[in-house]
Amino acid sequence: MAEQKQIILTGDRPTGRLHLGHYVGSLKRRVELQNSGKFDEINILIADDQALTDNADNPGKIRENIINVVLDYLSVGLDPEKTTICVQSALPALHALTFYYLNLVTTARLSRNPTVKAEIQMRGFEDEGLPAGFFCYPVSQAADITAFDATVVPVGEDQLPMIEQTREIVEKFNKVYGETLVLPKAMIPENETQRRLPGVDGKAKMSKSLGNCIYLSDDAKTVKKQVNGKMFTDPQHLKIEDPGHLEGNVVFTYLDALCTDEHFGRYLPDYANLDEMKAHYCRGGLGDGTCKKFLINVLEETLEPIRTARAQWEKDIDTVYDIIRTGTLKAQERTNATLARVRKAMRINYFDDREIIKEWDKMLKG
Repeated sequence: MAEQKQIILTGDRPTGRLHLGHYVGSLKRRVELQNSGKFDEINILIADDQALTDNADNPGKIRENIINVVLDYLSVGLDPEKTTICVQSALPALHALTFYYLNLVTTARLSRNPTVKAEIQMRGFEDEGLPAGFFCYPVSQAADITAFDATVVPVGEDQLPMIEQTREIVEKFNKVYGETLVLPKAMIPENETQRRLPGVDGKAKMSKSLGNCIYLSDDAKTVKKQVNGKMFTDPQHLKIEDPGHLEGNVVFTYLDALCTDEHFGRYLPDYANLDEMKAHYCRGGLGDGTCKKFLINVLEETLEPIRTARAQWEKDIDTVYDIIRTGTLKAQERTNATLARVRKAMRINYFDDREIIKEWDKMLKG
């Protein structure tokens, strides 16, 4: 028996430029996985169909941001020679699989999905009415994952219920129709600080509407303004000599996620590492201004290469278009093969061969 291929599927909704939270939570890890040589395939899906489930009245927003998302992908180091970048809506197999899988899950089960419940509340659908497409997007996600035969799906902890829902659908399908679909598993970030980076204001999540993001494409002036003007620290740390607190202090949350010992040698040689800096802050004598200045240097070292790479890609949009188109055509072939396998298992592949004529003939004569 041939060894199972190791295949990754991940992606993003193209509702805006990607920000530092995306980089820390997923993009940096994707580049590491891409370059690890441990996976046979890496597929990244630009989930425009799913973005439309709560943006149906503004499709232009999705169309415009596909290019922003791809530019962010390329600028952080995702390589189209190693990673397939494709567009969800251009893969008809995903739509067919979603329809078939809807018959294998109940509305009661979907309504219990913690991720769906949280998203419904966050978007105010409880008051305005819930679009059916949004309610069913876990099934669409299951179609995405299974269409690529993904064995591994990198996600944050908040997305684990979605993977569990996919696994339930796979198990139900295989039980009803025979072993056909690959059972995926989730991969969550190993580092606790990388699982969810808060907004600069200390809110649980970066959000364009809250204005609390640092985007990967932000210039140095904007980054400095966000840190110095908006970043939440310790409201009890009124004087430099006051003892500081780390809990909820966004400056140290960002440093936990991004800084290394080498950064101290370059920008803050008074300390050998972050633990020493934290200890000084907690006992008093270290000002928030010094901490923020250090963080700005760390952010600039992280973002400047990304910013420079993006500027180069922006000069060659024709090539960027060809990368998306080529990846999507490759993904069409990949997902169509899965759909054919699913239809065969469901015995609805009426026109793949003429065996059905014999079946019909036998039925009619019998």
